[in-house]
Amino acid sequence: MAGAAIRRPFGRLRTRFFCDMVRGNRAGRRRRSRIALLVAALPFLALVQPLQAASDPYIHPRKPIAAPEGFAGICDRYRWACARGGTGGLAGAQAVRVAKAINAAVNRTTRAISDRRQYGTEEVWALPTAAGGDCEDIVLLKKMKLIGEGVAPDRLLIATVLDRRGGSHAVLVLRTEEEGDLVLDNLGNRVVPWTKTGYSFLRMQNPSSPRKWDAVFAGGMFGS
Repeated sequence: MAGAAIRRPFGRLRTRFFCDMVRGNRAGRRRRSRIALLVAALPFLALVQPLQAASDPYIHPRKPIAAPEGFAGICDRYRWACARGGTGGLAGAQAVRVAKAINAAVNRTTRAISDRRQYGTEEVWALPTAAGGDCEDIVLLKKMKLIGEGVAPDRLLIATVLDRRGGSHAVLVLRTEEEGDLVLDNLGNRVVPWTKTGYSFLRMQNPSSPRKWDAVFAGGMFGS
């Protein structure tokens, strides 16, 4: 029953909200009210399993969970987004240098715009258009570019989080052997360890099967 109790609220948790940096409208206030109720329950849900150590360089899965709502169809539309393994040879310090450059370049050249404004609806995951994109769109673009530069797909994992204000957000996790899991974020140009973001990580692509997602419940309000 505890597993079901976790899946139900998180299955409805959207990866929208502050990621497009659009605030103040009535719909946004209603979304914030609904999300606030879920946020209040998160610390109690985290107690179902032991918390992850603050010093752990990697984000660990806790249990399988449904993919974010907007992720449906992504693997068929963009096969690279759910590719496994591969022959990407770019790793180590070189991969981190390229990730920092791509993170800053995409942030500089891609305008933040909400799905509601661009598509007239919520939760549309797609590569940015000429008008720009929201956080999930920007994550997809960074993942595509890094794979194109030779980083193996299983080292590039999309994660959904709550930011420091409690808003839903999406980031790209670069998995490295030397520095652990590093985060590429459209809200900043620095590529930092996941433990330094202050974010509460909710779920992340499974590196062995990126079509699937795992609940992680780590960082931020979860205590690591």
